[in-house]
Amino acid sequence: MTVCGDPRNNPRRIAFWSIPPVVFLFCFPVFSCVSGPEPVETLLTIPTSPVQETPFFPKNSGGTADEIRALVESGVPSSLIRALDIIKTRGLEQGDFGRAMSAVAVTLLKRLYPDVQAEMPIVTPPLTHPYTRILREADLGIYTPPPANSQDYLEHVLPFLVFLGESRESQVLNALPDLNRARELNPRGVLAIYFIGITYERAGRIEEAKGEFTKVYTISRECYPAALELSRLLIREGQDQEGIRLLSDLVIQYPDNDTVKRQLALAYYNSRDWSRAEPAISEILQRNNRDGRFILMQAHILVERGQFLQAQIPLDLYASINPNNRLYLFLRARLQAEGYRNRDGALNYLRAILRSDPGDEEVSVYAAQLLMESNRQEDHDEGREILSRLLGAPENSGGSVREPSLEVLALALQDAIHRQAWEEASQYLNRLLTERRSYQDLLSAYTVERGLGNHAAALSYALELYEKDPSFEEGALAYIAALIDSSRQAEAGRLLESRLNTLPGGTLKSRYYYLRSRLRTNPEAVMTELRSSLFEDPRNLNSLISMFEIYHRRKDERRAVYYLKQALALAPDNPQLKGYEAEYENVMKN
Repeated sequence: MTVCGDPRNNPRRIAFWSIPPVVFLFCFPVFSCVSGPEPVETLLTIPTSPVQETPFFPKNSGGTADEIRALVESGVPSSLIRALDIIKTRGLEQGDFGRAMSAVAVTLLKRLYPDVQAEMPIVTPPLTHPYTRILREADLGIYTPPPANSQDYLEHVLPFLVFLGESRESQVLNALPDLNRARELNPRGVLAIYFIGITYERAGRIEEAKGEFTKVYTISRECYPAALELSRLLIREGQDQEGIRLLSDLVIQYPDNDTVKRQLALAYYNSRDWSRAEPAISEILQRNNRDGRFILMQAHILVERGQFLQAQIPLDLYASINPNNRLYLFLRARLQAEGYRNRDGALNYLRAILRSDPGDEEVSVYAAQLLMESNRQEDHDEGREILSRLLGAPENSGGSVREPSLEVLALALQDAIHRQAWEEASQYLNRLLTERRSYQDLLSAYTVERGLGNHAAALSYALELYEKDPSFEEGALAYIAALIDSSRQAEAGRLLESRLNTLPGGTLKSRYYYLRSRLRTNPEAVMTELRSSLFEDPRNLNSLISMFEIYHRRKDERRAVYYLKQALALAPDNPQLKGYEAEYENVMKN
């Protein structure tokens, strides 16, 4: 009987005692080490070429016991497995030393390297051995300090196992003197250095932690947990590409290591690199199609990429795992709002989240946006109430008000633009352009400056947006409109025709037809362009307003009211339209 099961059922598992010792030395090389501390900047340059490693042997060694101890102290998988092989092949598994060292090696493999595919013996450590006491008390959550005069490396590092998997910061620092002493006893053993890195990380000494994890990986690239910790810290500190590069190297080195693959998939996902995250997550789900975390990540990516029908499948699957998960409910809301245009259905999910956490800003912003896009006045009022609360959110219980996030400012800006409150919109815009300057921010800047009548400034923003990405249709539309406003009709016409001819139809083509109507001087030609625009999109607000204004000037009240009603249905709060509504009040009642 073995811990890992019958190797015949899994050809990737290694029966370590079936491999001759000489072969083992080639199959599991132990990498060379570096001596002395190096600056963090140097240590963070991770080696990418293979390195020949050798285990550390204490002075005056030479016996089998010293060889086994040195292999276990090295702390890397190949050495631990080699130590177990020697214990078995040399008949030491029944003696106290062999049983104790077997227990240590198996424990380290299970706790530090759970992805290593190797069969391990059932261990029965001697009850009175010091290592047995350390391992037993670690299982009970008790840290066992080494004897005052101990020269035993393992007595200094094994007690730290009690801290793996949890974060008792105040107590973990107490282990630091023991770990530093262990490093003095064996400077090439990865266990002490790796545990020191964990201690520094828990204490918030991130740069020192990164340095220690890098030292471990430089001593032996077999200690992949150190590389995983290092990559996680790099990504957390904003060094996404460095962290991902390290993980990519690990995947090549350990192609069957699920932990490495999962962390790389998470790194792609957290950096919003959807094109690489999606296949990485799919590979993990092929191995375990009930992994809820990655099912939800897959659904999230599909929603972000606008593949709403495909996102329905993983969301339905996740519903049977945890239907109250916050991200699950939020993705359901987005699916309803963006995929099925079901605002009310989306708001039901959003309100369920806000009942549990009224301070969820992302959900609040999304809910307010949907509510303010509604044609119902009560929805508008609710949306602006949420927005007002977000703009004046308290910093803490003392009552001070924190500065709104960029997402809240962007929502307030869009609301001000919708109400044509240009001066108010300009105030929100300043910080957005200073701190973010996204495509949407530049588009909003163009709209605000145009609303204020600053055509030169509007053209400048539109040109910047167009030059950033000429394929971005919103930028092209803004630039053409700005050229027309600046009386540069010839340039606008050439650009407009070149883009209009490439469009198959739909809302974009409708907007280009509207712009072309502004280039026409003959009233009938203008009407023809506007009719073409409304044929492509009957909800084009600008074209509806223009048609209304034509009939308004002609004093054709019946046709004017026809287009005015359609425009008001789309923009009931539009100040310009509300003025016309008051003027035509009597006609509209008939």
